[in-house]
Amino acid sequence: MTDATLGSLLGSAPPQMAQADLAALVAQHYGLRGPLRALTSERDLNLHLATPEQGYVIKLANPAEPAEVTDFQTRALLHLQAAGLPVPRLIRSLDGQTQVPTPQGILRVLTYLEGTPQHLTPRSDAQAADLARMAARLALGLQGFSHPAADYVLQWDLKQAAALQPLLPAIADPALRDLAAATLARYNADIAPALPDLRWQVVHNDLNPHNVLCAPDAPDRIAGVLDFGDMVRTPLICDVAIAAAYQLDPRAPLHSLTTFARAYHAVLPLTATERALLPDLAATRMLTTIAITSARAARYPENAAYILRNFAAARVGLIALAELDRSSVLKELEQL
Repeated sequence: MTDATLGSLLGSAPPQMAQADLAALVAQHYGLRGPLRALTSERDLNLHLATPEQGYVIKLANPAEPAEVTDFQTRALLHLQAAGLPVPRLIRSLDGQTQVPTPQGILRVLTYLEGTPQHLTPRSDAQAADLARMAARLALGLQGFSHPAADYVLQWDLKQAAALQPLLPAIADPALRDLAAATLARYNADIAPALPDLRWQVVHNDLNPHNVLCAPDAPDRIAGVLDFGDMVRTPLICDVAIAAAYQLDPRAPLHSLTTFARAYHAVLPLTATERALLPDLAATRMLTTIAITSARAARYPENAAYILRNFAAARVGLIALAELDRSSVLKELEQL
């Protein structure tokens, strides 16, 4: 597998810097001091900094990420902060800058949001519905936001799914590899041709349970959203499908899919075409997770546990969706 297969960003290891050196940079540019601890990340170097007043996230961007893409994420966060949504707040440097360039990557500081990561909480229909409403609120908050880098190519973007083909051999299980190939063939034949005529906008693009915080005393309530590193401009329904894919219960796939879609639709109505594409796009997200994580875990075995954290759920979810009667799914979604 070559870097071209994953793209330069997904094909690059996270940046490296000694914690003492990073702490010195943060103190110099932000005036913040405190103990650091490592946070997990797919592509960047992320650390938590604790001060007596509050916690912060120190982010050192992957040097393979173009500076304009980092700026895109920064401007989107500022836009959402102004809309009052529960996202990390960007901290400006002592001289008023939103980010600080370093030889190892662009340095940014965000507030640390408190809450319980969704993947550590009990799942429920009420929780999935509240996440759907939050996803819709985020999409509404990003309506009208634009940036020159919003159309950059990222393999996690569902409109790029055709490029997953070279990654399929990395899927070790032959039966799963065959199902992934069939899912991709359906995407290429029936889904991709419909995407250009849909609603497009900048979206979060990665509402997985590790990026969603629940209220500690009320796990059915979504308290915050993290990690805007996969934002792109893409069809709106792709963002819906990504979030829905992670809420799908393989024991009740139709019920969980329609529960999520109904709650989203109540806040931000979906067109008939968007609803009809939702199941296949959710399957495409599961395929994307399986293909990319299989390839990246093989390349970066030292980070495999983090890279593969969503693999098992994607596998059982893709199998569960494939076993559903398509006409029954579309009928339910028509009636939202």
